[in-house]
Amino acid sequence: MTSMTSPRKMRGIVAVRAEASGDINSLIEDVNRGFNEFKDSINDQMKAKADVVVDEKIDRINADLDKMMSAIDTLNAKAALAVTPAGGEPETPEMADYKSKFNSWVRTGEGEVDIRAANRSGVMASMSVGSDPDGGYTAPVEWDRQITDQLQIISQMRQYATTQTVRGQGFRHLYNLHGAASGWVAETPVRTETGTSQFGTYEFSFGEVYANPALTQQVLDDSEIDIAAWHASEVQAEFATQEGTAFVNGNGTNRPKGVMMYDAAAESALPANQQHPLGPVLEVNSGSAGNLTPDGLIDMIYGIPSKRVTPGSAFYANRATHAVIRKMKDGQDNYLWQPPFQAGEPAQVLGYAARELSGMPDVAANAVPVIFGDMAMAYRIFDRVGVRVLRDPYTNKPYVMFYTTKRVGGGLWNPEYIRYHRVAA
Repeated sequence: MTSMTSPRKMRGIVAVRAEASGDINSLIEDVNRGFNEFKDSINDQMKAKADVVVDEKIDRINADLDKMMSAIDTLNAKAALAVTPAGGEPETPEMADYKSKFNSWVRTGEGEVDIRAANRSGVMASMSVGSDPDGGYTAPVEWDRQITDQLQIISQMRQYATTQTVRGQGFRHLYNLHGAASGWVAETPVRTETGTSQFGTYEFSFGEVYANPALTQQVLDDSEIDIAAWHASEVQAEFATQEGTAFVNGNGTNRPKGVMMYDAAAESALPANQQHPLGPVLEVNSGSAGNLTPDGLIDMIYGIPSKRVTPGSAFYANRATHAVIRKMKDGQDNYLWQPPFQAGEPAQVLGYAARELSGMPDVAANAVPVIFGDMAMAYRIFDRVGVRVLRDPYTNKPYVMFYTTKRVGGGLWNPEYIRYHRVAA
């Protein structure tokens, strides 16, 4: 056992070093070596029938693979973000002045930014307001962009779904429900009126996510501190936690409605004007009352019309469910789960990307532990322009609190692109 355990420990050390250095290729090589040992251990388990030592070894390797795949996914997200243009206009003298005075206001609470002339010229329209009567500021666009970029790395749904920036208090979308009719006719008969298309509207749920980090005035007075970097690091952690829950399981009350909240039972319980115009997310059963099956996952792929299966289609499940799938084989004794072979690629299940989505349920009777489909086409996140900051030096002396808010919305855009996988016969 010593000779087999030692390489596993070495892989763990290599994985930590690779993650710290950003060496994704070393991580991928590690995952592939680990998966080969994992398969050998499964074979040992089958031969031994019941062996606690082998079972524990499989669990350890599975846990190591989970950690390394999480590190690979994080590095892939960072790499994707690095090549995505940040957008926005270059920093103008007016913007530089706004940022400078904003930083001064954060440190001292004094000063006011007059950007009315700049707004009239249009160069700072994205900021919209400066100081207001209750002491608030709209953060400079660099802060907003920095926080958003961090959220794209941390928040899993922001990596998978489509994100749209809006300026209003909410967002309503018009859906074409079709219904137009036609028919064949000879040359001379009268053409009777045919049916016309119908339309439906859907209003997406919004809420205000907040963070309230604090610094002492003494630290703020230190001119060496990078206010933007500190603020972004504090805010993104809290925002990501709240968003991660809402985008998956949010109930739509003062928060986004999560992707797991659109099954037929939940939708039918709502008033007709609150139901999604395109209907609920359809389900495919696993074929077993208490577990996933290879045939069930295959049925899930073919449960979506071919015109709705895209190159972006993927399997979404939490880490525990991925560990279950990793042990599954098809009828030809091939593993359904396969590790990535190069940077920028995720692991695959049945030829489609295997994505981790925290907050989804574990495998259990009547649960929905897996979603399959194109999440970018199925779910949409809405960011209202501007991160707003209120400076509060009074509530928690000697700390200065920075009450930071941003309005965020989310909901199902098109249910035809995904399917739920329910554990049921």
